Parts: sequence; C-alpha cells; structure tokens
Amino acid sequence: MNLENVSEKVKDILTEIGEDPEREGLLRTPERVAKAYKFLTKGYHQNVDEIFNRAIFEEKYDEMVIVKDIDFYSMCEHHMLPFYGKVHVAYIPNGKIVGLSKIPRIVEMFARRLQVQERLTQQIADILDEKLHPKGVAVVIEGFHMCMMMRGIEKQNSTTTTSAVHGAFRAEKTRLEFLNLISRNRL
Repeated sequence: MNLENVSEKVKDILTEIGEDPEREGLLRTPERVAKAYKFLTKGYHQNVDEIFNRAIFEEKYDEMVIVKDIDFYSMCEHHMLPFYGKVHVAYIPNGKIVGLSKIPRIVEMFARRLQVQERLTQQIADILDEKLHPKGVAVVIEGFHMCMMMRGIEKQNSTTTTSAVHGAFRAEKTRLEFLNLISRNRL
C-alpha cells in the first residue's frame, strides 16, 4: 500500500466534503488515515501458513475445543465503516490440535480486510476445516455494524449473528452443546 497515494486521495475527499485540508487540525489527517487503513487492512498481507507456523500437533483428544469471546474489528466492504463484536470458534479434533493462540490470529487475519460478516464467518470455519481436518468446526459471530448504527436505519442496539458449521456440528445434539457452552457466563 502506497501511503503517499492514499494520503493524497484522503486530501481530495476532505476537499470534496467541503473541508480545508490545509486547516491546522487537518494537516496530518490524510497521513493518519492512510496509516489507519494500512493497519485496518493488514489481513490482505498475512499468510495462513505463517500464522499456523508449525503449531498443529498430533493429539488423540477428540472432544470439543472452544475458544470463545474473541474480540474482532473489521471494516464493512459496502460503506467502509467499522463493524465489531465477538467470535466463538469450536472444533472437534480428528488426531490434530492447533495452538490455541492461532485461532484468534486467524480471526484477526480475516477480520482485517474489507468484509461482510457472513463471509468472515465462513472463512474462519473453512480455513480451520482445511488445515486441521477435524471431525467438525463451528463458528458464531455476534457483530455490531456502524453502517446500521450511524447511518441508514440508525438502529444502535441491533446485533447481527452469523454461524457456519461443518461436519459433526451439523448434528443437532453437537450444535446445541456448542451453543449452550458459548452462551454460559464467564468463569
């Protein structure tokens, strides 16, 4: 990403909305916005294999593993406004487990791209299914969308929930166990 090019385009936007990019408070805004976009879209430049980095291990454990309440921040691809919330991920190992910190890192990688919540949910489930070959994977995301809160419909307390399930989680009993476990209060 060329920060100088993005800065110039931000300066043009400021002018188009009726601001003076030479005003004291806005002098460094184009540069700040360019750096913010670089950070907010860093997921495009991350590699899944580097994230997993040999942290997949042989293990006979075959019960549900859940990492819940993973904070995420993303940018809506329709309005380039933030959406954020919690991600809950579960998988049932089939001879392989992954280092627990890798799951939030995968969430972060996909969230730091222009997104829709539905795709984000599916991408997380798909990559865990592809890399671990588990008996099943489930992902639930609860999100707050600034494009619904600040503009358009302006409904500040609405949440969007999406889910993706693979394998064993398609069975009602397993899916209900997962949903029950993620709805419990913290320890």
